[in-house]
Amino acid sequence: MKAVVLLSGGLDSSTVLYQALAEGDECYAIAFDYQQRHRRELQSAQAIAYSGGAKAYKVVNFDLGLWGGSALTDPAIALPAGRSLAEMDKNIPITYVPARNTIFLSFALAYAEAIGAQRVYIGVNALDYSGYPDCRPDYIQAMQAVFRLGTKQGREGQAIAIVAPLLELKKTQIIQLGDRLGVPWEKTWSCYAGGEAACGVCDSCQLRLAAFAELGLTDPLPYVTIP
Repeated sequence: MKAVVLLSGGLDSSTVLYQALAEGDECYAIAFDYQQRHRRELQSAQAIAYSGGAKAYKVVNFDLGLWGGSALTDPAIALPAGRSLAEMDKNIPITYVPARNTIFLSFALAYAEAIGAQRVYIGVNALDYSGYPDCRPDYIQAMQAVFRLGTKQGREGQAIAIVAPLLELKKTQIIQLGDRLGVPWEKTWSCYAGGEAACGVCDSCQLRLAAFAELGLTDPLPYVTIP
């Protein structure tokens, strides 16, 4: 099948791309330059797309920094750092980007319908400590209804399916799956800080490092600080 894969270059989306490819799908990767603090992730997205063998890799450019609202799009908002996993689990963090996955999925849907794809893959995970509202099962179900009702393909009975294979997996399980699929972790990127080396203290770095450590594995990325 033809499939569009949302690809950020992180652990989750890279694993999803490799899984889709392993299932025999012809994958068209799409990444987003939305003027995020960590635009460094786009280098990894491209590297993963090419290493995995995606049929195409496209970057969509727009600016969510125009109105800010997130530490990832507004440099005036401090990036959370050094927080414990328990602290991360308390509230939706300031790294949440308003409506980001709705915007991403809308672009992916348009791309999928334009090329006649049957699936859109997204690497959302409901068990991650971030607790983002647009990474939860009820959100994916609602967007599936949008895919069905808001497209010619859907109204004609051939709705494009949203595939979220990591939705109910822990980060450790995602790493184990990626290992089986041969995901090159050294090419991926998770850090929110936007430096040339991962900071090691932002929420995303800490979640990643904790998962590798729990599995008794060493993360191959270079870090400025390892807690």
